[in-house]
Amino acid sequence: MAPTMSLEQIGARVRAVADFPKPGILFRDITPLLADAAAFGAAIDRLAAALVEHRAEGLVAIESRGFIFGAALARAMQLPLLLVRKPGKLPRRTVGVAYELEYGTDRVEAHAEDFVPGRHYAVVDDVIATGGTAAAAAELVEKQGGKVACCAFLIELDALQGRQRLGKRPVVSLLHY
Repeated sequence: MAPTMSLEQIGARVRAVADFPKPGILFRDITPLLADAAAFGAAIDRLAAALVEHRAEGLVAIESRGFIFGAALARAMQLPLLLVRKPGKLPRRTVGVAYELEYGTDRVEAHAEDFVPGRHYAVVDDVIATGGTAAAAAELVEKQGGKVACCAFLIELDALQGRQRLGKRPVVSLLHY
């Protein structure tokens, strides 16, 4: 399906909120985009087209806003959707990856038996900032024998250089700030 809305029109539905969640931060609010069915649909169409080009055979969505984009993409593309969550949120046996934060570490987990070795997965989230969570999710895919087709985001915060943390893995971002 051909995109029905330009990137500029999609980006106009992302609101910049100064000093949230703390002073000095310029937060990119996607809720106006989600509230506009045509704009959200156009964003999903554009991301889906990119995932097809990268030959994604499954999607790995990162908690929590990545679930919104991952679920819509999975439905549109008729692909399986796996969830990457914070520790202790999944009921079956999990596998996890720890990653470094500015101060300390964090961890992401997924159901261990859901991955198909050799399958190409797209890692999906709403925003890539420093890239730590996306890199951990990609490592989780690879740890389970999958291959990372690409990492896909609605928004990339270019100044934070998150794509560098993803190494040679292909990155797809619709909007750049």
